[in-house]
Amino acid sequence: MKKETNKKNNDNNNNPLKQFNFKFNFYWVYGIIFALIIGFQLFNSTELTSNKLSQNEFTTILNENDIDNIVIINADYAQITIKNEFLSKEKYKKKQTNSFLNQNSAVFIYDFGDLQNFENSLEKSKKEYTLDLDWKNDSRTSFLDSFLVWLPFIFIIGLWIFFMRRMSGGAGGGAGGQIFNIGKSKAKIFDQNTKVKTSFKDVAGLEGAKEEIQEIVDFLKNPDKYTALGGKIPKGALLVGPPGTGKTLLAKAVAGEAAVPFFSLSGSDFVEMFVGVGASRVRDLFKQAAVKSPSIIFIDEIDAIGRARGKNSMTGGNDERENTLNQLLTEMDGFGTNTNVIVIAATNRADVLDKALMRAGRFDRQIYVDLPDKNERKEIFEVHIKPLKLSKDVDLEFLSKQTPGFSGADIANVCNESALIAARKSKKSVHHIDFLDAVDRIIGGLEKKNKIITPKERKTIAYHEAGHATVSWMLEHAAPLVKVTIVPRGKSLGAAWYLPEERQIVETDQMLDEICATLGGRAAEKVMFNKISTGALNDLEKVTRQARAIVSIYGLNDKIGNLTYYDSSGQGEYNFTKPYSERTAQIIDEEISKIIETQYQRAINLLRKHKDDLIKLAEVLIEKEVIFEDNLKTIFGERPFKKEKTVEELKNEAIKKMENDSKISKEILE
Repeated sequence: MKKETNKKNNDNNNNPLKQFNFKFNFYWVYGIIFALIIGFQLFNSTELTSNKLSQNEFTTILNENDIDNIVIINADYAQITIKNEFLSKEKYKKKQTNSFLNQNSAVFIYDFGDLQNFENSLEKSKKEYTLDLDWKNDSRTSFLDSFLVWLPFIFIIGLWIFFMRRMSGGAGGGAGGQIFNIGKSKAKIFDQNTKVKTSFKDVAGLEGAKEEIQEIVDFLKNPDKYTALGGKIPKGALLVGPPGTGKTLLAKAVAGEAAVPFFSLSGSDFVEMFVGVGASRVRDLFKQAAVKSPSIIFIDEIDAIGRARGKNSMTGGNDERENTLNQLLTEMDGFGTNTNVIVIAATNRADVLDKALMRAGRFDRQIYVDLPDKNERKEIFEVHIKPLKLSKDVDLEFLSKQTPGFSGADIANVCNESALIAARKSKKSVHHIDFLDAVDRIIGGLEKKNKIITPKERKTIAYHEAGHATVSWMLEHAAPLVKVTIVPRGKSLGAAWYLPEERQIVETDQMLDEICATLGGRAAEKVMFNKISTGALNDLEKVTRQARAIVSIYGLNDKIGNLTYYDSSGQGEYNFTKPYSERTAQIIDEEISKIIETQYQRAINLLRKHKDDLIKLAEVLIEKEVIFEDNLKTIFGERPFKKEKTVEELKNEAIKKMENDSKISKEILE
């Protein structure tokens, strides 16, 4: 069997026809036709179908009366035609031995020089030898001259075809075939032939969003269940949320669960340089969806075409984008209730969308996909650690607490980065410290241990970070410390990581404690060196933003009162005036400055009170470069504040109480 297989392989290798995989291209037809035209013109031109005569040869032929007629071409040369009865002469046969010449041709070429002298000599010979020949003048263009004349047009046509094919998405479909498809939809169709494997089980967290989106899938699977009671199937659902929260993943899960044709495309796929193409693609998309109904259309980043109309009046509106939006509005509103076509769109800029697009009847439901909470982050970690080889020391509960504000995409990046870090250290499994290093890498950037820092700068950085740690440890509402480092990372020269509590509402005292802890770094520089540096830029930016929110957004300032100047609609960016007077603006600035300076002085007083402990902590930090919560407990002792119970702890207590109550009831019955 092996010998027969080898023999077949050798036969295939020796067969030259099977070594080349030819694919037909319609441009070959153009090339063959062009080559045939050139060949026909070339082999029928006088340059190849005739031979040149010398002056003596021409004089002899002329005097012997062998010439039938003479055609003077472009007053440049003469085309001599020999009488057929004299072609059998030996001298003419010798002239026709060239393989490129037409053997039956009786045409020869003679360069006469001056036309007037040539015509006079013909007149003289005709009278002297009684010749019966005749001649005439003719104007002709050679093939090369004709080709050069048409060459610019050929080049322009070829260039036009090339660019049209490039703009219309590739070379397939025959010559110029894509040009006529430029108004067709670019949506990817997922149906029974291209089934999506993603399901709702692959989407961790997002319970509220999944519940609403699952109901839409149920609409398509069992429409009679809802229409029997007189209800109408919703026409659209808009997924809104920050980047990386899983909007596109939810759409993939819908495609995998719905078992109906799923049309997926981006908002930018409608945009083209040609006028009217976007509207044409919208029409074609909805036409295809209606034919394959029940079906789903998913438009990712719909803000690319769905921005509010008429907002660019100063610079001129994008008419093509607005025409595309108008067509989309028409198509979404034009569907009947029996077509079973649902439009799902995703965006993280719902504030810029046109109000006509957001109204009921087009997008009946707006599903907010928020950043995951602690429990949801733990579920997301459990999904993304499946392909990893984990060590037993990995604590997902701690990691979910350590990553507040992380989206699903960020957590996926943490898991991948932890595996890369472990591989870089030649470990056989991913340890808990690798996850922490990955979080540090993503938040702060890559460590720069080779960055040159003077001893004085190093000391200043150490006291700055120790000041943050000390003040946060002494404040009730400040987040507890996890780690402090003075190793440069990214753009920062030092960093501190905290474990913030997940709060649904924030009180004034909590915000003031956070501002005070943030200013602890600069306060430590003031206490220890009586000088301040530029290292607190990031801290100042953060506290200014928080203080401004206290005064002008949340209405927590006594002097401004219960007023907010926050615009949730996002339309304030188009206004040229502030929503408050100049006097109010001055009061806001004064109150912001007062809050920051008060908390700065509070941080200084705390550090002066615990100056000895601050020095011990800074010295440990200079020595080890990294300190953890245990180091602070050794120096300061336990935090002197009673820790509030978390929601999860309260939930567990309630469950235990119910179990105890049930046991007591059982004992009483017995």
